[in-house]
Amino acid sequence: MAYAVIAHYRCSPSDAGLVRDSLLKMREHTREEPGNLAYVVHAETGEEGGFVLYEVYVDRAGFEAHAASAHFAECIVNTVRPRLVDRRVTFAEVL
Repeated sequence: MAYAVIAHYRCSPSDAGLVRDSLLKMREHTREEPGNLAYVVHAETGEEGGFVLYEVYVDRAGFEAHAASAHFAECIVNTVRPRLVDRRVTFAEVL
């Protein structure tokens, strides 16, 4: 069963450009993963520093491989997360 991730990220406006660039770089790497079906980055309207990610993987193992990748460590763990002031992530099975 397909596995979805919806992440809401918020950073300070001064970090928004760096976070945006890292998320777009992450998108390019993720779309090449065999377990990825979709990786969409959204900037919240009227809220500088607000981002929403919608990701779909073939299954939970596909997501776990994604989370264990070198590009995840570089772009998300080392670059994006330290700059976030709020982070909410929802995991779901696609019906």
